[in-house]
Amino acid sequence: MLERPRTRLDLVPRRAVVHAVQRTSDALRRITFRDAGPTPSLGALDAPGPDDHVKVFLPDPATGVLHAPTLTADGALQRPTGVVSISREMTVRATRVVDGAAEVDVDWVLHGDDVPGAPPGEAGGPASAWAARATPGDEVVLVGPLSSRGVPDGVGRLTLLGDETGLPALARWVGAVGPDVSVTAIVEIGDGVDESFVESELGRAAVEILYRTDGPGQLAEAARALGPLEADELVVGAGEATDLAAVRRDLRRSGARPDQVALRGYWRRGVVNLDPDAPLDPTDPD
Repeated sequence: MLERPRTRLDLVPRRAVVHAVQRTSDALRRITFRDAGPTPSLGALDAPGPDDHVKVFLPDPATGVLHAPTLTADGALQRPTGVVSISREMTVRATRVVDGAAEVDVDWVLHGDDVPGAPPGEAGGPASAWAARATPGDEVVLVGPLSSRGVPDGVGRLTLLGDETGLPALARWVGAVGPDVSVTAIVEIGDGVDESFVESELGRAAVEILYRTDGPGQLAEAARALGPLEADELVVGAGEATDLAAVRRDLRRSGARPDQVALRGYWRRGVVNLDPDAPLDPTDPD
């Protein structure tokens, strides 16, 4: 059985500032955060699992004021009332310490008509707009991760499926498994994503790139072409929920065990701010 270990973590809000912004593609930005204050430090932010994510609280787009969440007496997250409180769940791409300063990288996908080939899931949304104009010194609050899911023992082969929204998690999976594990990655991208960046992020994986402009259903079709899973194979997916739901149906029909499939929807066409822990298919929950 390929069971993923789960670890409960402390829920801590941490103030952070933008330290650097890297344009990795027309539709992608890598934003590096550093501490905005002495405590609690980003150096204590623990995200060991390959798809661990934080909740990023952003300033009110109308006023520019950041309304930080707090913790209740029992440790639950409390949003401020009577004000605009915007947050998004984002994968932690990397953490490190540089010259004594803790840094956290978070990759953002830009949406909207001004970004060629960007996913349509959140056209013109406030999170995308913030990331597009982010500059050093801008302040946010990072909360979490609340829990971490590790890599199961016994994985002999890893198949990764998804799109640019799931690329940070897929890239971390490549680095999380041992060098003896064979890795195949199938990634659908829009025109605004540089395929050389995708390939570099996925490192030693054998990469197949699909293009969104070629139409829907490509991810499931490519996954079917791989054939039945091996007994020690794990399939990890991160991307558009409807596409991954179709992949899951095919895997079930082909006899894949539930422990061999770990798929998460990071967005859904026509839905704003999808919860990454929501069922891929609300009519057929896990």
